[in-house]
Amino acid sequence: MTFGERSREAGRMLFYAGKNWITILGFLLTTGTGVSMVIFWGQELVSSRPIHPYAGILLFVMLPGLFVVGLLLMPLGIVLRRRKLKHTGTLPTIYPQVDFTQPAVRHLLLGVGLATAANIIIVGTASFKGVEYMDSTRFCGLTCHTVMQPEYTAFLDSPHSRVGCAQCHIGPGASWFVKSKLSGTRQLFAVLFKTYHRPIEDPVKNLRPARETCEQCHWPNKFTNDKLYIHTKYADDEANTPSTSVLLVKIGGNTALGQVGIHGFHMAAGTTISYVSTDAHRQVIPEVTYRDKTGKVEVFKADGFNAIPAATLAKGETRVMDCIDCHNRPTHEFLLPDRAVDNAMGAGAISPTLPYIKKKAIEVLKVNYPDRNTARQQIPAAITAFYQSSYPAVYQQHQDLVNQAAQSVLAIYLRNIFPAMKVTWGVHPNNLGHDDFPGCFRCHDGSHTAADGTTIPADCDTCHVLLAQDEKDPKILKELDLTQ
Repeated sequence: MTFGERSREAGRMLFYAGKNWITILGFLLTTGTGVSMVIFWGQELVSSRPIHPYAGILLFVMLPGLFVVGLLLMPLGIVLRRRKLKHTGTLPTIYPQVDFTQPAVRHLLLGVGLATAANIIIVGTASFKGVEYMDSTRFCGLTCHTVMQPEYTAFLDSPHSRVGCAQCHIGPGASWFVKSKLSGTRQLFAVLFKTYHRPIEDPVKNLRPARETCEQCHWPNKFTNDKLYIHTKYADDEANTPSTSVLLVKIGGNTALGQVGIHGFHMAAGTTISYVSTDAHRQVIPEVTYRDKTGKVEVFKADGFNAIPAATLAKGETRVMDCIDCHNRPTHEFLLPDRAVDNAMGAGAISPTLPYIKKKAIEVLKVNYPDRNTARQQIPAAITAFYQSSYPAVYQQHQDLVNQAAQSVLAIYLRNIFPAMKVTWGVHPNNLGHDDFPGCFRCHDGSHTAADGTTIPADCDTCHVLLAQDEKDPKILKELDLTQ
């Protein structure tokens, strides 16, 4: 039998066996969802409003899925009908002739051909748009609302708020794309059955190496300058007395003065720093290993290292240091109340002229509210009631400042605390610096010593120059003309 004859025979079989309800259902399902997707995609192109995350699931996940199901039902119906006819002995040995000279038959074949071509285009487009949508920030942050609400809230308030989630958590390349989708499937079941961690585990395990993501934008070997850091904090006295610290942080590589900065030392080409941590949050680091450009290796062990049980060390995590070990909350930072209130007061969101506002703000922020709605009601009410009862003249004269302060304190709470996910003050340590958490002092504590007696330095001047510490009017700011 020639190819042309086999083709005609197959065509007759498809015409004959295709007359069944499963194939017809598949055709209707494919046609309906296909038309719907094309219409919605057209609306998306002309609309300036972002797609709602739940609507996106319908448009980019469910409808394409139903479309593919319809495509699969059509051949399935043909196979099942042919098998049934064969089982009952009614399958014809020669299928009825299909008369291609009839306009109806030609139109049907033309329609099938055009539909097949359209299906290929629609499936390709749906696959692309589905992947694009599932990698979007709105999908990551809003679809699983309760789970991701803390991380998404912090993301929107971060320096990386214009960087898509997938750019950091997945990055370029097919291998990590596949890994992320497999991980996403597991996370989907965790959300469905509510088996996810509360709060989300920190740090993220098996995160892609920072050199493949962070360093696409941030190149440590090119950091050459120091950074001036100014921080004003307020006392909890009646006057909210301010004091300012000024530091010159040596963040660079080789500086103009020939000094080696933080990035220059930790991320220098040819050097490797690794460490062993014995806790889940990488806060306890009993051993650090440093390999320099020449291949020389030094192992620094913390005081009391020999007293650590061998089983504890064996279960510990050994890790090569990269950006995330210090910048562990670059996009999802949660502040402690003291620093958050200081920042708000320094920015003018909370007026330092209100007596005891620093103390009262910290007090109401540390209350263990059962949920965010309760906090929305009680925090502003507590601030207002305090000034109405303790400072009625201040409240009468500056009610606008009191109301603004009340809302700003509430905003601090809503930015950092999420009872449903058990995200409370300090639950996610920030390793950058050492004021609020151990941070740098996990290694730079003066107790990590090598066999030759060399110690990882803990001197302040190692990483920064202290230009002013808790001063009312730092002289250095006047000299730099940075006073207001």
